[in-house]
Amino acid sequence: MSRKIVIGDIHGALKALEQLIERFGLKKSDELIFIGDFVDGWSESAQVIDYLIDLEKTNRCIFIKGNHDAWAEEWLNTDQADSEWVRHGGKETINSYEGASKEQIENHLWFFSKMPYYVRDRDNRLFVHAGFSSMHGPDQEHFDSNFFWDRTLWELALATDNNLKKDSKFYPKRLKIYKEVFIGHTPTTNYDIEIPMQAHNVWNVDTGAAFRGRLTALDVETKKYWQSDPVWKLYPNENGRNK
Repeated sequence: MSRKIVIGDIHGALKALEQLIERFGLKKSDELIFIGDFVDGWSESAQVIDYLIDLEKTNRCIFIKGNHDAWAEEWLNTDQADSEWVRHGGKETINSYEGASKEQIENHLWFFSKMPYYVRDRDNRLFVHAGFSSMHGPDQEHFDSNFFWDRTLWELALATDNNLKKDSKFYPKRLKIYKEVFIGHTPTTNYDIEIPMQAHNVWNVDTGAAFRGRLTALDVETKKYWQSDPVWKLYPNENGRNK
C-alpha cells in the first residue's frame, strides 16, 4: 500500500535525511512531499540537493519552495549573497558549493526553478512551506512571497479557541478552506515541543532540525511520524543555525 509522507525543513542536514528515510523504510510506492527549506544551516546543502535530485528518479516527489530555497536560488543565479541570508545559514550553503561544477550548479538551478509554492491533493489537503494570507485561499494570494514567509496562518490556528464551532461567524475563514494544511517554516521547538504540532486542521512538521531539534517525516493519512536523532549530534563540530 502506498504512503503519502510529508518531510519537514532539512536545512542542509543530509545525514539526518538519510537516517530518517532509513527509519521509515522508504518504498518505491511511497509519495514524498518535502515542505521546503532544503538548504542553509548545516554543512551539506549542495549535497542535499544532489540527493533529492537522485531520489526523484525512484519515487514520486514534490518539493515545495521555502524562503531559504528562494535565497539560495537567487545567489546561484546572480552570485549576489543577501546579507540576511548569509547570517541565517547562507554562509554554510555557499561553502557547500565550493568546487561545484557548472553542470551541477545548472542542475540545481533547474531543481529550484521547478519548485511549486504550494500543492493541493485530491483530498483537499494543502501543502505549503509557511502559509497564505488571503481568506479565499492561496489561488487569490496577492504576494507570492507569503507562501514561504507567512506565519499568520499558523499563529491563527494556534490562537483559535478549540471550542469554537466551524459554523460560528467568528471561526477563521482560512481554516475552513481545506481539510488539512501541512506547513513547516516555524520550528515547533520555539514552543519547547520536539514533535509535529497540530492546531485545528493545520499540521506543522518543522521540528527544529536547523537548530537543536530533529528532522521529521509524517504519514499524512495515519499521522504516524518518524524522526532523526537531534541533528546537532550528527554534526558535532558545527553550529547549524544555533547562535
